Amino acid sequence: MVVVYTTPTCPHCKSAKRYLKERRIPFREIDVTRSADGAASLKRKSGQTGVPVIDVNGQVIVGFNRPKLDRALGIRSAD
Repeated sequence: MVVVYTTPTCPHCKSAKRYLKERRIPFREIDVTRSADGAASLKRKSGQTGVPVIDVNGQVIVGFNRPKLDRALGIRSAD
């Protein structure tokens, strides 16, 4: 399962979601501005309060780091 912690104004969050959608990776989005439980989960999992944070089956990626995200998803890089 992939969970993306976001806020409505975060441009990197939008890029991460677009990237996952383009690759047809299903994900659940948690808007931490609307969910106190989501914000607490974000802080507990990552130690961060900033977004995006992406949780891929328990592997936490802080920021939209495509190489780390690809590795967590098992996507081979074209590079």
